[in-house]
Amino acid sequence: MNERTRIGGFTLVELIVVLAIGGLLLTLTPPLITAALPGVELKAAARRTAGALRQTREIAIASGQDAAWRLDIEAGRYRVPGRNRDGALPDGLEIELIAAQDEMESERIGGIRFYPDGTSSGGRVILKHGDRGYQVGVNWLTGRILIADWERE
Repeated sequence: MNERTRIGGFTLVELIVVLAIGGLLLTLTPPLITAALPGVELKAAARRTAGALRQTREIAIASGQDAAWRLDIEAGRYRVPGRNRDGALPDGLEIELIAAQDEMESERIGGIRFYPDGTSSGGRVILKHGDRGYQVGVNWLTGRILIADWERE
């Protein structure tokens, strides 16, 4: 008997079909990822802002002197005191700063001050994109920094 044994493998047609499906998935995936990015970018910006505020509080406590975190709303840039620590927020975000009047240099530049005992002047930074956003709040009495969801009313 002359039986042919078949060796396992894929045919050329099967490989072409798999490659076509893979190519289709590669063309469909990037728009799905970029649609999700504003939310991810927004959350990351809120975390960076909270981190910079916490760092400013730590500087005030460690140095025994007031330390002020400054934000340029139009440029989307902030400054942590000492050692020229600047940060930038992503483009396309709507930024709002609610702070003590004494800490506002102008309509577009203001900040939040921390004192050596850990307290602060208090305030809130709201980062928005469309109807969603996050608010980074600083409690004036404790200096505690929290991130919370924000929604347009």
